Amino acid sequence: MTVSPVTLVKEQDIWRTDNNMSQVIDNSRIITGSKITNILDKPDTNYMPADAMRTLPQMFETRVSMTPNGAAYQQFDPDKNQWKKYTWEDTGKAVNAWRQTLATENLDPGDRVGIRRGNGFNWVLFDQAALSLGLVVVPLYVDDRADNVAYIVENSDIKLLYLQESEQWQSMSNNLSQLTKIIRVIIEEGEDTRTLSLEDNRVVALDDWLQTKKENPTLPDIDPADLATIVYTSGTTGKPKGVMLTHNNLTSNSRAGVNHIGCFETDRMISFLPLSHTFERTVGYYVQIMVGCEVVYARSILDLGEDLQNKKPTILISVPRIYERVYGKIKAQLEEGPDIKRKLFDKTVDVGWARFEHSQGRGKWQPKLLLWPILNKIVASKVRAKMGGRLRLALSGGAPLPPSISRIFIALDIMVLQGYGLTESSPIIAASSLEFNQPSSI
Repeated sequence: MTVSPVTLVKEQDIWRTDNNMSQVIDNSRIITGSKITNILDKPDTNYMPADAMRTLPQMFETRVSMTPNGAAYQQFDPDKNQWKKYTWEDTGKAVNAWRQTLATENLDPGDRVGIRRGNGFNWVLFDQAALSLGLVVVPLYVDDRADNVAYIVENSDIKLLYLQESEQWQSMSNNLSQLTKIIRVIIEEGEDTRTLSLEDNRVVALDDWLQTKKENPTLPDIDPADLATIVYTSGTTGKPKGVMLTHNNLTSNSRAGVNHIGCFETDRMISFLPLSHTFERTVGYYVQIMVGCEVVYARSILDLGEDLQNKKPTILISVPRIYERVYGKIKAQLEEGPDIKRKLFDKTVDVGWARFEHSQGRGKWQPKLLLWPILNKIVASKVRAKMGGRLRLALSGGAPLPPSISRIFIALDIMVLQGYGLTESSPIIAASSLEFNQPSSI
């Protein structure tokens, strides 16, 4: 039997985890407080060894070689009105194609490249291609002000800028005098991109840019201590400040997160928070590569509810306002419905919370817990179905989630885990776990 990625230490015929978190493994059981779980019931995972993910490009290449036929990404194609699916092998080939084009720009390792694009497959391709060439990726918020973007571009010495829409470049027309270090601007969408390229020879349409290739470009030796990205935080005390993160910062934080909460190849995440934010980038992107699970890129925030129901993720990564919005809809429906419906919901929450507290070792068994199978069937399961019906983890970060809101979801058997972090810490500092989950502690 293999237990990975936790390191086990033997003490008098009892196996314990090396993090000393009151969790012991005896034969095939995980014993935590009053809860006993058979580890053989947990999904299998091809979690990679630490020496195979010392840098982000190495981690990606290892994943492609380990599970080439595994599901990697899904993204909706509005032109064909259908979802496109990509395996890890597909992704690896696409990254190589982007790398061959990016290599024609003759940038040096350590040079900065910027990306201002919404979440999607191309974000991954650009990021991985750039990192493999030793370049430093600077993510930019899609909805940021033009003057902020211009400041970051100039302050970070960006030489190549990848934009999703031509309007993003046009919006900086008053700031072009600042952008003296850019040698290339790649624009993905916009009918006027070719016109813009006539006005400024640095501008090129993405499709045209990808036609140029440099076969078998030389890849630099990348050290884990090398700079991987500069992430600018909001300028609440002045101009935005750039946080410099190394490859080791990001891979070690991802590994610690996986060890703490558990993520498996059989999981499916849904992504809608901006990848320019370190929370989504680490947990919803680098962790995914590390364990080899699948990411579905939601079409939009407005379509998130429908995407949850259709794509049925097992892990949701979100911020408090999304959970508050979902609860707001539930509350509105209850207020419009009959009293019996509201009373049943309240009873389900009451029993569900008591059940959770008992499982955490903080509450005694009570006779009302016998009502859970019925309440789960007629109330809780229907709420979970609205979120796909397969969620095993709902992660919340960026701000504290009010305990009253987290209590509702947890009581309905949607396990909300919260964490605290900073961009400077890549970003996770502390997080609750399935075994030790106290919502009011955040």
